[in-house]
Amino acid sequence: MEKKEQEALYSTIQGFVGDSWNGSDLYPDPCGWTPIQGVSCDLFDGFWYVTVLNIGPIHDNSLVCAPNLEFRPQLFELRHLKSLSFFNCFQSPNKLPVMIPAGNWDKLAETLESLEFRSNKGLIGTIHSSFGLLKNLESLVLLENGLSGEIPPEIGDLIKLRRLVLAGNYFIGNIPDTLGGLSELLIFDLSQNSLSGALPSTLGGLTSALKIDVSHNNLEGNLPNEFSNLKNLTLMDLRNNRFSGGLASSLEEMSSMEELVLSNNPLGGSINVLKWEKLKSLEILELSNMELTGEIPESISELKKLRFLGLSDNNLTGTLSPKLEESLPSLNAMYLSGNNFIGELKFSKDFYEKLGRRFGAWNNPNLCYQIGGVMSSSHVPYGVKPCQQKQQHQEEVNLVEYDSNSKVMNGNVNVTSHDYISSRGVSSYGCNWLWLVMGLFLIV
Repeated sequence: MEKKEQEALYSTIQGFVGDSWNGSDLYPDPCGWTPIQGVSCDLFDGFWYVTVLNIGPIHDNSLVCAPNLEFRPQLFELRHLKSLSFFNCFQSPNKLPVMIPAGNWDKLAETLESLEFRSNKGLIGTIHSSFGLLKNLESLVLLENGLSGEIPPEIGDLIKLRRLVLAGNYFIGNIPDTLGGLSELLIFDLSQNSLSGALPSTLGGLTSALKIDVSHNNLEGNLPNEFSNLKNLTLMDLRNNRFSGGLASSLEEMSSMEELVLSNNPLGGSINVLKWEKLKSLEILELSNMELTGEIPESISELKKLRFLGLSDNNLTGTLSPKLEESLPSLNAMYLSGNNFIGELKFSKDFYEKLGRRFGAWNNPNLCYQIGGVMSSSHVPYGVKPCQQKQQHQEEVNLVEYDSNSKVMNGNVNVTSHDYISSRGVSSYGCNWLWLVMGLFLIV
């Protein structure tokens, strides 16, 4: 290793782990017989150069950051650096906050392919536009830090990006239109920020994307029609935003979709506007709390790979077809609570036993289940009344009204009716108790 490269490495590490770390004594041959944990090297023109630098407690003997740390300019002298990452390193947002340096990133533009900052609550400030100079960057991960401000449009210049993760920060403002030009991007994750505005239609240009996650933001507006171009997408998570305008027909064109999560958006409209059978790869469908209307489409029964169906807290109506059980062999969780479903549940005992508490149908006042179809009380649908019990209750109420005018006066008290009424509250119980006393008095 050249002396200049070695000194740059020692100084860079000291800036993060403290001046007490003496690299020249501890690791006189950092790319040879005294390797440094988190440092990797490659040969270039007969010399060893640093290509990977990972700072943070990833392993027991990893380089651990000191409380008072700094980015030293020597970092940008590692001219063959391909991968730079910091994990759980900057941890003092109140006392000793650290900002990502704004300059010198152009010195790493030719070599840097991966830049990651993970779980650094003490890393504050904004993403500088100079990140857009890292033209060979394939992975930019800024996950769960203390970063804020707007996402610079220059990130759209990183046309080789395959992974863009900016989740778990405090970013605000709109999603830049320029990000739609990242045609090689596989992972697009801007979740858990405070982003606002509409989804740019240019996101339809992410034709290689496998995952798009913008959940837990303040985004609004309609879902773009350009989503129909995302033929390779396997996961879309838009939950916990303010999207409206109904289910866009472009969703049904994403034929590779395995997980579609749109819950907790005031999207509104009918659930029947989509041809669900076109999403044959779908395994997870979460549409809870979206103000959806209509009956559950029969086309959902065509989703043979579906494992999770969430439709809770909407305005859905109609009866629940047993076809959902018969046609969805992979289903192991279904939540339908908080709707307006009516009639009898006609699912089998085996279905209730299979799903258990993962079948939710409570808060549907006009829904009931047949007692004869459920053998064990531990497998009855939670929060749903048995149909036969409702009929029996009505018969018992009529019987009590008849007895209060005849049988009780003759001293013949119907015990079953009395027990039923008493179970419904003190006032009803007290009323029947008065009739009972009067009857006993007449017998005496």
